[in-house]
Amino acid sequence: MRQNSIRVSELIICMSLFEVGSTTLFLMGAEAKQDAWLVMLIGALAGLLLLMLHLAIHHQDPELDLFMLFRRYIGKYVGTTINLLFVMYFTYEASRSLRDLGEVTVLALLRQTPLWLIMLITIMVVSNTIRYGYKVLFLFSLFLFPFFVLGYTIITILIPATGLFHFENSLPILEEGWKSIFKAAIPELISFPFGQIVLFLVFYPLVHKDRNLTKTVIFAYSITALSLIFINQLNIFVLGPKIAVDSTLPLLEAVQLIELADVFERMDALFTLLLFLGLIIKMSLFFNGAVIGLEKITGVGFKKWIFPLAALIYGLSSLSPNFTHHMVIGRKIVINTWFPIFQIVLPLFLFTVIIIKRRKKTNKQSSS
Repeated sequence: MRQNSIRVSELIICMSLFEVGSTTLFLMGAEAKQDAWLVMLIGALAGLLLLMLHLAIHHQDPELDLFMLFRRYIGKYVGTTINLLFVMYFTYEASRSLRDLGEVTVLALLRQTPLWLIMLITIMVVSNTIRYGYKVLFLFSLFLFPFFVLGYTIITILIPATGLFHFENSLPILEEGWKSIFKAAIPELISFPFGQIVLFLVFYPLVHKDRNLTKTVIFAYSITALSLIFINQLNIFVLGPKIAVDSTLPLLEAVQLIELADVFERMDALFTLLLFLGLIIKMSLFFNGAVIGLEKITGVGFKKWIFPLAALIYGLSSLSPNFTHHMVIGRKIVINTWFPIFQIVLPLFLFTVIIIKRRKKTNKQSSS
C-alpha cells in the first residue's frame, strides 16, 4: 500500500472532510435541546484529548501504523487478534456510512430507486477507488475541499439572509443544568464523530516527515470541530429545539426553507450533494483502513481483499430492516458500548504498554 507518501496538507484536509462526513446529517446532542452546542463542545474537547493521545502514540514509533504498533508492542498473537478486531470495526463503520448514504439518497433525491441498488452502485464505485491506493483518495479530498467550504458557506450565509435565523431559539442556556449536558456528550459525542479519528493512526506514518504535524493536525481538528458545532446549532436556530429534536434530517429540512428572490431555491440539492460526497470520503477511508489492516496481518496484497470486504460491507449495510432500526442500533447501542473500546480503551492500553516497555528498556541500558 505504501506506494507514495502524502503531504500534511492532504492529511488534514482529508481529516476535516472525514470529520464532517455524516455529522451534519443528524442533530448531535439532541437530548440537550437548545444546549446542543454545549454538548458538541464538550464532545469536541474530549475528542481533542483523544487526538493528542493518538498523536503521542504515533510519535513513539513514527514509522509504524496502528496495526504494526499492536503487533510490535502487544505481541504476535494478541496483537494480531486486536488488529483483526480493528479491521472488523473499520468495516462496520464503512457499512454504516454506506447505509446512511443510501437512505439519504432515497429520502432526498431518488425516491423511486430501490435502496439496495443505490448501495450496490456506491460500493462498486468506492471499491474501484480503493484499487488505486490511498494516494488517490487523499488527492480526491484535496480537490473536493473548496467545494465543501463554498457549499457550507453559502448555506450559512443564506439562512440568516432569508430571515430563518432565530438566535432566541438557543435560549435559555443550561435550562436543565450541566448533568444533562455531560450525559448527552459522554460517550456518544466522543464516539461519533470525534473518536472516529483513531482511524488516522493508520495514515500518520504515510505523511512526509514534518516537525509541525502535531500542531497542524490539532489546528485543523479545532477549526473543523468549531465549524461542526455552529452548523449543528443551525438546526436549533432555524427549526427550534422541539421540531429539530423530532426531525429525522433536521438540517435538510432547514435548508429546504431557503428561498431568496426566486434565485436561491432548492438548496437541499446542494446540501444533499455535500452530504453524499462527505459520506463517500468517510466510507472510503474506513474501507482503506480495513484493507491496509488485512494486508499487514496476512501479507497478502490489499487488492485481493477489496472484493471480499466490499461484499461484507454491503451485507452489513443491509442488515437493518429500516432506517429507524439502523439509527437505533447506531446511535443508541454501538456508539455507547462497542466503539469506545476501539477509540479510547485500546489506544490507551497501547500507549501504556509502549511507555512501560520503553522505560524498562531505558532502565536496562542505563544499568548496564
